[in-house]
This record gives sequence, structure tokens and C-alpha cells, in this order.
Amino acid sequence: MVSGQGAAWHLRVTVPESAVPAFEAALGRLGGALASDLPGPDGQVVLESYSAEEPDHAQVTAILSAAALGTGMALPAFDIARLPDLDWVAEGRKALAPVHAGPFYIFGAHVSEPLPPGSIPIQIEASVAFGTGQHETTHGCLQALAEIKQRHGIARALDMGCGTGILALAVAKLWGAPVLAVDNDPDAVRLTGENARINRVQDLVRAELGDGYRCPAVAAGAPYDLIVANILAGPLCEMAPDLIRNLAPGGFAVLSGLLTDQAKAVVESHHPLRLMRDIRLGEWSVLILTPGD
Repeated sequence: MVSGQGAAWHLRVTVPESAVPAFEAALGRLGGALASDLPGPDGQVVLESYSAEEPDHAQVTAILSAAALGTGMALPAFDIARLPDLDWVAEGRKALAPVHAGPFYIFGAHVSEPLPPGSIPIQIEASVAFGTGQHETTHGCLQALAEIKQRHGIARALDMGCGTGILALAVAKLWGAPVLAVDNDPDAVRLTGENARINRVQDLVRAELGDGYRCPAVAAGAPYDLIVANILAGPLCEMAPDLIRNLAPGGFAVLSGLLTDQAKAVVESHHPLRLMRDIRLGEWSVLILTPGD
């Protein structure tokens, strides 16, 4: 978690403007604060990520390779450097304005103004895990959950690749249902637990470290009325058979982390589930799938 005073690390990568959304999502999963410049004369954009811990070179390579593959380009060169001592949480919080997403109001502890009347508050801090409500994919997933809530009840849910746990918290607050939140990053699991306590849903949200659907807790809790996964198109397609096996009849899958031109492939990989809704926010899609009739 990016916290307190201490040495920070800086990751820098330059990509074409058209590839910025995919690489922003990839860097978001590495955590920390993100920044980007305006496109240069050559159409290239500099993306930067700041974190308290030194990024793992192999993990960075894998995540950026997936983003590159999804945009049809070669892995771009990147550099990782140590920066002087700064309180990067304080710096990150300055940039995290409150977010309205459907009925949800996403904010950090630094926000002092009163909560909007009738809103569902979720407090999330700047951290090394992806999911503060700022990105279109998270925003769209929250919108999708609110739409499902209008017509359907949920008794058991799974948040696959939970990041900060923001979607698990949203499910718990909407339905008062138990949610299993799984991630392969120990920091994400710890943060999800912390955020569940901050938001007073610790009795509903259970965070577990695991390798996707291979996590023993997933099989133990299946089937699920709702599965949410805000990751990337490639992993979503790879895990599609596992999602289908773990989704209850009449259940719903909310999938994101994919560009609009990747939606068709993700939907097809989840056959025989059918597409109920494709929520598009800029270049990003959020898919709601359900078993066919």
C-alpha cells in the first residue's frame, strides 16, 4: 500500500494515443498514482505510475505485454526509477476527487464535505490496488450493478480480481449479500479487508488470496448469483469456462476491463451465456451476461 513517508518508485512508458486506455488499465492494476501527458507531435503519450514499493519487473512485463497484445502492438520499452522521499498517498489523494457512479458516491478520507443525500457511500483510499472509481471500467461496473439491483435479488456473489474490493463493497451494500473477493495479489486481498472494515461490511465481504477460479474458496462457495470481474479481455476469455461453471442458473456476470472492440470476443468466449447489456463509456465496455433461456 502506498502510505506514509518514504522512497517512491516511478514507472514510465510511452505508447500511441490510441493505446492509452488499455495501458492505463494495465498500469492501474500495478497500483499507485497514474499520470499522463498530452499527445506529442508524433501522437505518442507518456504514461507514468508512482508507487511506494519497487514494481516487479517480471509483473510489469507481463501486464504491459497483455495490454500490447490487446492493442496489436509490440511490447513498448519502459523504465523504472527510484524517486526522492515524498508522501505519495497525500499526493495521490489530492488528485482523487469524489466520484458519482449511479447511486454510489466514491470518496477518500480526505473529503470533508457532507455526503450527497440518498447516495450509497463507499470510502476508498489511494493504494497499490486497482479500483478507486476513477476509471471508466469501475464506473461502468458500478452502474451495471445498480441496474441489476432494480430488478433482481442476489443471495451470493463473487468478485474475481477484486483489487481494492470496491465492487465487492458495492454488492454488499446494494443487496446485503455475502461476497467472496479473490485476487492473486496479497496487497489487494489485504486492502479489500481493510476497505470492508472501513465501510462496515466486514461481515459480508470475505477476501481470499488465490489463483482465479483455482482458489479453493471459490469452489466451496459456488454457485454464485452474481460474478463480477473487472480485469482484462484476455484473462476474461481464458477464464470463461470457469465462470460459466460457477454461475448459478438465472445468475449474472458483470465483466469489464475490455475495450469496445474486444466485447464481441469476450461475449463469444462465454457462450452459451447471452449478452443482456453492453454499457459503453468512451472506449470501454461493461458487459452484463446471463444464462440463455
